[in-house]
Amino acid sequence: MHQPPSPEQKPEEGLDRTRRRFLSGVAAAGAAGGAGVAQAAWGGSTLQDALGSFFQDHYQRMSADEIRSALERIERKAQRQHGVAIHCQDTKPQPGVVFGYALNISKCQGYRDCVDACVKENNLGRDSQVQYIRVLEMSKGTMDLETSEHYYDPETVPAPGKFYLPVSCMQCDNPPCVKACPTQATWKEADGIVVVDYDWCIGCRYCMTACPYWARHFNWTEPQIPVAELNPDTSYLGNRPRPRGVVEKCHWCTQRTRAGRQPACQEACPTGARVFGNLLDPKSEIRYVLEHKAVFRLKEELGTEPKFWYFSDDLASTR
Repeated sequence: MHQPPSPEQKPEEGLDRTRRRFLSGVAAAGAAGGAGVAQAAWGGSTLQDALGSFFQDHYQRMSADEIRSALERIERKAQRQHGVAIHCQDTKPQPGVVFGYALNISKCQGYRDCVDACVKENNLGRDSQVQYIRVLEMSKGTMDLETSEHYYDPETVPAPGKFYLPVSCMQCDNPPCVKACPTQATWKEADGIVVVDYDWCIGCRYCMTACPYWARHFNWTEPQIPVAELNPDTSYLGNRPRPRGVVEKCHWCTQRTRAGRQPACQEACPTGARVFGNLLDPKSEIRYVLEHKAVFRLKEELGTEPKFWYFSDDLASTR
């Protein structure tokens, strides 16, 4: 779980650390004797990258050249910090595609293979214990999320009298998190995925308060990922390395799904409980589920219009 703030730590402390560190570094370099010393202190291209990151515009306002420069900076920074050559791309939504997800709770056995796959695919630092997916252990006969067990650890699963309910970002059509963000660092894309521009997130955590699904996570530490485990296939609005002090969330593996692949959690599920696809394709499996199964959505009464449905083989079909 996330490290909570200490009693003496104010919420605004730690916001925009990158820019403050940058200004401190420039001031120190200037005081030490000008541009020559600055180049020595920052390491040539490192100074240029710091300047470029500091003055970088919002993703939605950047030109193609500006985005390309940002991707190159991300790749160079990852090489310096992690010693790994990553490839960061700008994956755009596909035309005619709106993604949706469904999960068969009668098939989910609580193995958490989806959680492990998500952690590895999306370069989640294990020191912070950030996980985009929570598998809730529920007592049969109830749907009370408040009494669910997030940290179940029986010898074997499924445990008697229990069922399992994975929860992650619902990619809402009416996302309250987007409305709460004061810097417009998060928004809904054309394919329905709610994304985050980590370079514009100030870490205020208003979006975390607004989200009713516990789907947003504050990064208390700089993610520490073993070199052998770092996934080099990244995207700007997806699984690229994130800095300390920002809020991150599930993005339905934009680096995979926008290239025609399935999310890592769907591929990892050993029981076939997960169904992902294009809601606009009448021949897709997700459309079949929505048209032939008795589906439901969590906290639907809030008007968030989540694009994540649940169903069960134990419930009567709609047709």
